[in-house]
Amino acid sequence: MALTRWFSAALFALGLGLPLVAHAQDTAVGATVFNARCKGCHEPAIERAPDRATLATMQPANIVDALTNGVMKPMAAGLSDAEKQAVAAYLTAPAAPVAAPLAARSPQGRPAAAPVGVDVKCDTNPPIKPTGSDWTSVGLETSHRYQPNPGLRAADLPKLKVKWSFAMSGGSMPTVIGDWLFIANRTGKFYALDANTGCVRWVVENAAARTTPMIVKSAVSPSGWLTIVGERDRAAHAFDAQTGREIWKSPPLEANTIAGITGTPVISGDQVFVPLTSGEEGAARQPTYRCCSFQASLAALDLKTGKLNWQTKVLTEPLHDTHKNAVGVMLQGPAGGAIWSAPTVDAARGLVYVATGDSYTEVDTKGADAIVAIDTRTGKIRWSNQVTERDNFIVGCNAAQKPVNCPSPDGPDYDFGASPILFHLPASQGKGPGKDVVLSGQKSGVVYGMDTDTGKSLWSTRVGSGSSLGGIEWGMAADLTRLYVANADTVNLLEENLKVLGRSNVATPLGPPMPGLSAIDPATGKILWTVPAPKAACHYAGDRSKDRGGGACARAQSQAPSVMPGAVFSGTLDGWFRAYDPATGKILWADSTTDRTYDTVNQVKGQPGGSLDGLGAAIAGGRVFVMSGFNGAANTGGNGTNVLLAYSVDGK
Repeated sequence: MALTRWFSAALFALGLGLPLVAHAQDTAVGATVFNARCKGCHEPAIERAPDRATLATMQPANIVDALTNGVMKPMAAGLSDAEKQAVAAYLTAPAAPVAAPLAARSPQGRPAAAPVGVDVKCDTNPPIKPTGSDWTSVGLETSHRYQPNPGLRAADLPKLKVKWSFAMSGGSMPTVIGDWLFIANRTGKFYALDANTGCVRWVVENAAARTTPMIVKSAVSPSGWLTIVGERDRAAHAFDAQTGREIWKSPPLEANTIAGITGTPVISGDQVFVPLTSGEEGAARQPTYRCCSFQASLAALDLKTGKLNWQTKVLTEPLHDTHKNAVGVMLQGPAGGAIWSAPTVDAARGLVYVATGDSYTEVDTKGADAIVAIDTRTGKIRWSNQVTERDNFIVGCNAAQKPVNCPSPDGPDYDFGASPILFHLPASQGKGPGKDVVLSGQKSGVVYGMDTDTGKSLWSTRVGSGSSLGGIEWGMAADLTRLYVANADTVNLLEENLKVLGRSNVATPLGPPMPGLSAIDPATGKILWTVPAPKAACHYAGDRSKDRGGGACARAQSQAPSVMPGAVFSGTLDGWFRAYDPATGKILWADSTTDRTYDTVNQVKGQPGGSLDGLGAAIAGGRVFVMSGFNGAANTGGNGTNVLLAYSVDGK
């Protein structure tokens, strides 16, 4: 899926968490290794793999870690530590032919490995005090992404301005409780910030994560406040939210070293539910890789200790050998079904719902591209509804010269990347009081309503043409009456740009791009309104947009929406952040996050903005927080660094 290739075909981008490594003296060795092992995917870049300009902005240690422990490990098989360091030195050397934004350059003029930020500490750190306007998890109540008490009104929206900004690499969506803001990122720094000013309350090093920190009141933590993130090393990590002190860290929850955690761990009762993902879709490009063995699972951990209570695979068919590929490597399956998003807990029914990704092999499985309901106490699967059969996919199979491990038939890569939403239908809408429905959105551009007790599909509605990058990519939102669905059709948009140049990146024609935001009746699936994503100017500071379609900005609406009374916030890949009227879809406010640079709280001067992709805005205490410049699956509109923007009325 697109998230898969953010995680796998983005290759080096997830190398995280190691201390800095010195540049090797002889970059000629690095050039030789890069040309032999890496150039075919990165120069020019294929699909979602980062190009040389993007690689040059990364920390050398990140590149070494990706080659040693991350999704590039199979491609780096047989390389010595010195050769890996030489590759990192070559890619980040001053002479590397790259173009990076001025704000991302070091004093010597070469692209900096990371923003030259300074953690400005707060003068005081008062106790955490919750309010009625907090945003404490990635999706809030049952993944609705609905803030009923935002602390601002729809009438205030035209006065929203950026109050402060904070630069970081690969930042997650933040959570906010009182005047405390929590955010993780891929550099390994897990921050607690002052939500009013952006100063640093505490920072934990070596906690590389892209998941949203969930905050709960719990006696497990000395302060009474607990936060948990899912880390790069396939473990969940619990901290005291007041102090940043470690409470516990689970062991790795998956043996496969190119597996990971991208969906936010969710706390419910005395358990933590942790979804597992994998980068095998990218690793399987290597002819010598024994594709594929990863079978996605949901792990339930004890909240007090982090010990494993149960772990359930969503693919129920046994793994077995299948046939040898063209170079004589024995392949295996079924594999895949990665759970990319946060699970959704239905406490009343004792269920947790997960949305699964595509299959990696041609071995049939019913667990991929499915919504799965799992018993919270036993881990037993209650029901599973697969919406797309034989969606078999690994990276590169749409190229003219396919990797030898490509499954047959190839699937469209239409997995689920968005958390299911548990929605309660009012009695006037449902068949009697108390009727609930599970809502889900797929990269095919189709939205589904399913019965909570049986998993039976109640309705399906198409809002876009769909592609490997959405369709519905990162999430949906719902208030008390409507479901809000952002549609991306990213590949379709990029193809539209490429066709003007007489080029194409897909083997099978795609439908017309239909990016935009729609409101849907959760009871029937009826589309209430649709607003196409506007064509608007954007100012990418430096990314791979030129080789993805002539440098054109993409208006794909892939970011997960967030909603409050009177407004739906939704961002687009071209860096525009907008608020829509929930009843009509009218655009109430819009701001280009790329038409200016930012002097950040952590003392980065001239930090550019970029694409709005991935997990959406957090609304809390009269403020709206969103990440600009996200280096997501499309690798369009990113610049190596993200900037967290804090909006408030009149910037006060």
